[in-house]
Amino acid sequence: MTEQRRKLLLCNCNRSMPLDGKAVADALGLDAVPPVSSELCRRHVAAFEAAAKSGDDLLVGCTQEAPLFRELHEEFKAAGDVRFVNIRETAGWSAEAGKAAPKIAALLALADLPAPEAVPVVAYQSSGQLLIVGPGEAALQWADELAEQLDVSVLMVSGGITSGSARAELPLERRYPVSSGSNIKLAGYLGAFEATWEQANPIDLETCTRCNACITACPEHAIDFSYQIDLDKCKAHRLCVKACGDIKAIDFERRDVQRSERFDLVLDLSATPLLRMHQPPQGYLAPGRDPLEQAQAARKLAQMVGEFEKPKFFVYREKICAHSRAEITGCTQCIDICSTVAISADGDHVKVEPHLCMGCGACASVCPSGAMTYAYPRVADVGQRVKTLLATYRKAGGERACLLFHNATDGRELVARLGRRGKGLPAHVIPLETFHVASPGIDTLLGAIAYGAAQVVILSAGSEAPEYLVSLKRQMGYAQQMLAALGYGDHHFLVLEAGDSKALETVVWGLPPRPAAPVAATFNWANDKRTTLDFALDHLLKHAPQPQEQIALAAGAPYGRVVVNKQTCTLCMACVGACPESALLDSKERPQLKFIERNCVQCGLCEKTCPEDAISLVPQLLLTKQAKAEVVLNEAEVFACTKCGKPFSTRQMIDNMVGRLASHPMFAEPGAIERLKMCADCRVVDMLQTAKHGSILDLK
Repeated sequence: MTEQRRKLLLCNCNRSMPLDGKAVADALGLDAVPPVSSELCRRHVAAFEAAAKSGDDLLVGCTQEAPLFRELHEEFKAAGDVRFVNIRETAGWSAEAGKAAPKIAALLALADLPAPEAVPVVAYQSSGQLLIVGPGEAALQWADELAEQLDVSVLMVSGGITSGSARAELPLERRYPVSSGSNIKLAGYLGAFEATWEQANPIDLETCTRCNACITACPEHAIDFSYQIDLDKCKAHRLCVKACGDIKAIDFERRDVQRSERFDLVLDLSATPLLRMHQPPQGYLAPGRDPLEQAQAARKLAQMVGEFEKPKFFVYREKICAHSRAEITGCTQCIDICSTVAISADGDHVKVEPHLCMGCGACASVCPSGAMTYAYPRVADVGQRVKTLLATYRKAGGERACLLFHNATDGRELVARLGRRGKGLPAHVIPLETFHVASPGIDTLLGAIAYGAAQVVILSAGSEAPEYLVSLKRQMGYAQQMLAALGYGDHHFLVLEAGDSKALETVVWGLPPRPAAPVAATFNWANDKRTTLDFALDHLLKHAPQPQEQIALAAGAPYGRVVVNKQTCTLCMACVGACPESALLDSKERPQLKFIERNCVQCGLCEKTCPEDAISLVPQLLLTKQAKAEVVLNEAEVFACTKCGKPFSTRQMIDNMVGRLASHPMFAEPGAIERLKMCADCRVVDMLQTAKHGSILDLK
């Protein structure tokens, strides 16, 4: 636990919560007891002024009045900086507020930690080129509204050349491009969207001068001031083509002409959005048909002009990626879980479009090898936060802490509302904000237990994709299997699904009994997933109530062994070439297939690559030293060349080849089958010695 760096400014908010400055000082190891104000933002604001002018860095135990304190801090031209932490809704406003001192101390220690190391950023650039796509009337209305702020283009949705078109009167002035189309497709992100569509209607709106000659000439009134032909009414007189003349805007021979353009922003007014992923890319808004939602979307888009950046949320190491080898697919977990479609296959590896990645971290959570790592914040930084929270909580007398991970949006708001409207959080439940709740993986779960947490629960407030909850529960299942087998009991992990404060109150106060917390570890988490897991498992095994050598796991777990059928395995070593983790190895001295169980991530590439179907996977966790040792899975008798005696293969492989090829016509010639038992050099020599050479005398 680090020494307190910032000067504390505490307030009991008009005596609405118990707050003991001495208890806080003891828990944090402070030399002086911090004073506790009752109206720091009102009558006692002089205390903040004095602290700010001292030049010290400040930590204020209030987030509600953060804007006021920041303004005062600037007004006083204070040299230090100021941070804020919510101890009111998360601890002080609770039915167990009298027992919340350890949690308050833990939250203050957490807020005092140095800022994590900066991560690389991803840049966007938008010049305001906006595509509005949807029904003509709504699209044109919003185009008129936004044309003064953005460079607008309209794409009216058309049903196609045989079923009519969007009917909307075009503006009197050509202030922005208007097109119509069908089969519209969209891809990209803020500053780089590409829209493709088919110009199916005979009238090209960009070529049309809107002279109305076609409207006047059409005897069926199939053309109106949308300047599109209703093909259900049209009787093919083609008088409109003649009237259009040299303008040539009307072409009935046009069939599915493909169009493509790039845009910075997209306002999709379609009833069914063009992009249907759970979290669409930045710069794309699909408010549907609701006028209020459309207005809010238009306001947001008007602000998306300029240069923007966001963190690059991930780090990818392709060398240990278990996605594919030699066009055989193994692990696809990151591709399957990504709700923004940012991850796709790229040969033997995957590629991530950083502009589409929104930082959920689910890819890192499910990645068995650690090839995909969450970087905002890094795992090591998260570990330092968890370690500080739990160590401070224990030092202040807290027992059996429950860590509550929540996101920075609706999860944070829900926790705050519970403090304002309900019983608040129990004294042992410590909230820990993370960018997205899909990011904690099995390394985070077991790492937190190793640090002394009794429970780890994750709050789903409703904004998360459904597949994330399935993934979280699966990761929790693996971790719980390990802990239960080691004698630590049950109920360590839980996903709390709550859409409002009442639901959250019900689930958080109804949590199952907390198991005893293990002895707290002292190691630091590593950014490498398997390294952190190794540390956590070694610590948990060392202090386990029921130590085990081996634990059976559910299918899909990131640990396990490979089983080889020795009767069918020919030691071709195709599995060794396919293994991305060096779990399967060959031997330079003897024909052996060796295995290191701790390296295996159960990706299945060896099983799918094996030409003899001799490999199967068994998910399990081996906890002995044998897990890191080389184990021989199969070995064979060496076969020596029948001519020169040089070892060149295995007896099983030669016997298999001879058995399969003995009846083949290519080996019907006497002695041909025996060449299979020779090394490559001797085989060539034998072919030359036994070949029938022609002679000039044969021509007589």
